[in-house]
Amino acid sequence: MVGYDNQKSRSKIMQSTQQTAVNHSSSPSHPSLAELVGKILQADGDCITQVPGLIMVRRSKVTDPMPCFYGLGLGVTVQGSKRVNLGDEVFDYVPGQSLVTSVDLPVVSYVTSASSTQPFLGMYLMLDALAITQCAAGMTFAAPLKATTSLAMSVVTMEEGLQDAITRLVRLLDEPQLIPMLAPLIQQEIIVRLLNGEHGPVLRHLVTAGSPGQQIARVITWLKQHYTEDVAIDELASKAHMSASTFRLHFRTVAGMSPLQYLKHLRLQNARQIMLIEDIDASSAAIRVGYESASQFSREYTRLFGEPPLRDIRRMRLAM
Repeated sequence: MVGYDNQKSRSKIMQSTQQTAVNHSSSPSHPSLAELVGKILQADGDCITQVPGLIMVRRSKVTDPMPCFYGLGLGVTVQGSKRVNLGDEVFDYVPGQSLVTSVDLPVVSYVTSASSTQPFLGMYLMLDALAITQCAAGMTFAAPLKATTSLAMSVVTMEEGLQDAITRLVRLLDEPQLIPMLAPLIQQEIIVRLLNGEHGPVLRHLVTAGSPGQQIARVITWLKQHYTEDVAIDELASKAHMSASTFRLHFRTVAGMSPLQYLKHLRLQNARQIMLIEDIDASSAAIRVGYESASQFSREYTRLFGEPPLRDIRRMRLAM
């Protein structure tokens, strides 16, 4: 799926009423989701599975806040707990809950509960916008989508059908020969259940033609491709077919921050990757991502990642 903003946050803590919900179907013949994932993840790290788009994560201790981007996808905490900060919003989620993100969002993410005997276990399933659009087009929803935009991230308690579909997707890893045929069907079921459940409005805003949420999503896609360029708010607003003031309002509602703050995160995250992969200095990386001032880049980098560029990259390389 990674610093920490000390601004006053509004906490959106949604504690599960049944912490052990993920174990509801456990039996010798049908192990629980936690048992399945724990069997696969024998050591700490990120595991890219044979199921397309499915990643599993194990951590045996709590982690430091880590800035990163969450893309269009579904996150599930199987064991332990995790916190995600998005702008001023704080999301805590535990077993039995799921997190959905409908556009690429700069977050600060960290594991808040983990130990060697009870490690954090998590899953992330990348979702496809076209598949969501196709599923939504064939569905009838009980309530019309509100015209107002909403934050492109939500945490809710999983309903039993969604949890069952996720468990069946993980079980396919024991039958890899069936993955090409069955994984797409189960992933489609997961999308349908997400659209039909409490996560539905977040995803429907993404795929509803002409909606403010879809227009903001398109601008975010454009920013990801042009983040090194000089960008004016009026230009972005024009791409969204909005006035500048309306655009700012909708963008902040969807992304949890202003367009310029979002652009800053894009530049700093990409600069970090460039320095880590290409072994170039901070000044060169700053220019590559669109900064005109190396000192401003260093200040903003330190504010986001907690250390100056050189020290941060050294630490990351030692940890690899």
